[in-house]
Amino acid sequence: MLARIYQPAKNAMQSGKAKTRDWVLEFEPALARRLDPLTGWTSSADMNGQVRLTFPSRQDAIAYAKRRQIPHQVFNPRSRHRVLKAYADNFKFGRTELWTH
Repeated sequence: MLARIYQPAKNAMQSGKAKTRDWVLEFEPALARRLDPLTGWTSSADMNGQVRLTFPSRQDAIAYAKRRQIPHQVFNPRSRHRVLKAYADNFKFGRTELWTH
């Protein structure tokens, strides 16, 4: 029952950074999911797959895992890379990209 501790990435469909500052503890799946032949839905007998705990800091998540004697693996977040663009750059005289429309 290995646990993953990580900081979730920003949702690609939203511009905000909500729910990305907390750290998450999730369990690795112990059993493979099964396909129900009648409905086509997937199911699992692994109840730890439903557990998702959030913590305000990485140290709190690690301390919780150590206190409960849960083997864990910590994934450090990748650095965020921002590309600053201006709308006016679409109409710049010295534009190097092709006009798209």
